[in-house]
Amino acid sequence: VQLQACGGGLVQPGGSLRLSCAASGRNLRTIGWFRQAPGKEREFVAFIRWRGLVTDYSDSVKGRFTISGDNAKNTVYLQMNSLRPEDTAVYYCAASVREFGLSTANSYVYWGQGTLVTVSS
Repeated sequence: VQLQACGGGLVQPGGSLRLSCAASGRNLRTIGWFRQAPGKEREFVAFIRWRGLVTDYSDSVKGRFTISGDNAKNTVYLQMNSLRPEDTAVYYCAASVREFGLSTANSYVYWGQGTLVTVSS
């Protein structure tokens, strides 16, 4: 299984970015996004479960971020709008063979390399 995340960069507060995660492998039932800011623990951002295209978000990004997926391309996107300085972090995509308990990092077996998002003026 391989996960390739891209799309990070520098953006001003209030701006937008779209991250992509291309996944290769079988039996990947859920793709999630997590982030880790300097000096902080890794935290859940959002996930999309392929069956039923069920999505969920952390409270800190709900209403600003949207996760979507193209099953044919095995690619998941994270559209991030109204970005804030506190969104600055390395963003990781991860894949799980599970369909429940998906807001915790322990549910994910496969991890991508991360892409840096910096929100600053």
